[in-house]
Amino acid sequence: MLTPEEKEGLDLVEAALLARWPESKLEPSMDRIEALTYALGSPQLTYPTIHITGTNGKTTTSRMIDSLMRELGYRTGRFTSPHLESILERISINGEPITAEGMIATYNDIALYLDLIDSRQSHPISFFEAITALAFVAFAEFPVDIGVIEVGMGGEWDATNVVQGQVAVFTPIGLDHMEYLGETIEEIARTKAGIIKPECRVVVSAQPIEVAKILTERILEKGAMPYREGVEFAVTERALAVGGQLLTIRGVHGEYKEVFVPLYGAHQAQNASVALAAVEAFAGTSLDIEAVRRAFANIQSPGRCEIIYRDPTVIVDAAHNPHGAHALAETLRNEFDFESIFGVVGILGEKDALGLLQELEPVIDRLVVTSSTSPRALPIDELYALAVQVFGAERVFKESNLQSAIATTIEQCTLINQTSEGTSGVVITGSVVTAGEAKTIVRAFAGE
Repeated sequence: MLTPEEKEGLDLVEAALLARWPESKLEPSMDRIEALTYALGSPQLTYPTIHITGTNGKTTTSRMIDSLMRELGYRTGRFTSPHLESILERISINGEPITAEGMIATYNDIALYLDLIDSRQSHPISFFEAITALAFVAFAEFPVDIGVIEVGMGGEWDATNVVQGQVAVFTPIGLDHMEYLGETIEEIARTKAGIIKPECRVVVSAQPIEVAKILTERILEKGAMPYREGVEFAVTERALAVGGQLLTIRGVHGEYKEVFVPLYGAHQAQNASVALAAVEAFAGTSLDIEAVRRAFANIQSPGRCEIIYRDPTVIVDAAHNPHGAHALAETLRNEFDFESIFGVVGILGEKDALGLLQELEPVIDRLVVTSSTSPRALPIDELYALAVQVFGAERVFKESNLQSAIATTIEQCTLINQTSEGTSGVVITGSVVTAGEAKTIVRAFAGE
């Protein structure tokens, strides 16, 4: 819990950052971040880095890598985006969000440098560039033994790409952010391949053939060492277990049996195998099996098929594109035994809302469309029209805000459960913003 002074100081820092060029708008260039980090003394080069890109699964994979490295005795700094509930989540030191005091002090350390670079560039430093630099400085001052750095968008011109990653990690690549990354999956893959540095180690999840070809070309061009899912490493066994799943993973340097992962879905098993391969690639050897088991058993992935309430079961998931929605639908279909599912969906305007709804339609029986408080949220009437097109008018309803949508849906699901022999559940999804706001709303609903 923050003190009033810490909250006031953190609010001022967040306001100053948010006053900058917003995270959702980009002017693709490395000029500003290179100038800023140079002025700061290149803090991102004072520790080795595992650099993670992809379309889905980046944040969970980053958390898994972080947990593994800590169990192996490393002091870690993890940078991920966006956040669910608090900006402090983006910068993690040794598995915990940076303190408000640390965030305020680090911002104060770099504020004059932000102004200096602003005065020398045609475009001022953006929100994402500023918080990326802030994370680099915080990690250097701690100091950390390794940085686990998630790309914000793309790779080649992303602000995080000033690191010299010893390991580059690629989670599944699909179509997203096409207004910046390209209209085809090949263009998107080419942009993401920009994080591959000369002679680094490259860990690649299973990819569409078009993507695999482009990543292979870049690996060869840079003289890098590839580790490919299905070739050098793989999940060889997966069984459902209470609260998650039990895995056997054939790693790059060893085999790891009876690894419990307290997350749902085959995609999370894939993330686990990629994370394990990344740490093996960094270490250059097999890992202690007990350390691996402890690391995965302690994994948390907020907002990723996360159960946040019981009676009825309420699941929140940050799926924001068709690929993520497909993974969510498969998990609900194969790993939960709901008689029916009540869905609450709020989507951002620039996303493929129609594709996302089409992926969810087979598993959601009754859908409530709504909106988060984000100014980027797709207007409810537009989302409702798309939902009717996919689900039919008899299955779609709308609520003016997320809080009323959640309250109404929980009440209706509770009533169904009281009058039926089966069990129904609620799933809230559509964007990271929706997932984060839903967690806060449900926590208040539960009186926490």
